[in-house]
Formats: sequence, structure tokens, C-alpha cells
Amino acid sequence: MLGLTFVSFVSFVLMRTEIEMARLKSELEVTCPCCQATLVIDMNLGRVVSHKEPERGNKPELSEAQRILADEAARREAMFQQSVDSEKTRGDALSKRFEEALRQARQEPVTKPMRDFDLD
Repeated sequence: MLGLTFVSFVSFVLMRTEIEMARLKSELEVTCPCCQATLVIDMNLGRVVSHKEPERGNKPELSEAQRILADEAARREAMFQQSVDSEKTRGDALSKRFEEALRQARQEPVTKPMRDFDLD
């Protein structure tokens, strides 16, 4: 959780969120500021005793599962075809660059490279 220690998390929660009544005096029921989950923290143990995730409003319906899976499969296939096409054209682009570099190397005159020793 964002690198927070237990003590700093509890103090952050105590300052920033609304504390609700818990089951025991040593337990605090708080709402996580990041995910809106309900946490029950035992102050004597220094641990989270229970955790309840909030209800999600955007749950997909079971009747839409086939359509969702088909959409995801089509998206994966499109991404795969795009990567295959880019790999096919990559070879052509590299061969063109190689031919251009070879043509440029043939046009330049061949000279003996200068060394530091030759400058003296």
C-alpha cells in the first residue's frame, strides 16, 4: 500500500477518514482511502483483523460473458497480427538500410586511417 507502515497507515486513517464503531474496544473499523475497502484493525495486535472489499457497480453480467471473451480474443488476435506485420516489414527496412550504407561505403574513397602515432 504505497509503502506505508502499519503505524503510519493507522495514523493516516485516523486523521483522514471517519472512524466507525467496531466490535471490540481494541478494534477500529476504518475505510481505506485508496480502495474504499473496510478494514477492521486490532490495536493490541497491531494487525488488520478483517478486510471487506466494497461492492463494485460495474460487474459484467453472466449473459455477456461470451461476448466479452470474444471481444478479448479479437483484440489479442489483432495485436498479434500487428506484431507479425511489423516483424515482416522490419526485415525489409533493415535490408534497405544495409543497402544504403553499402552504397555509401562504395562511394567514399578508401583511405588509410589516421593514428596518433602518424601525426608526430
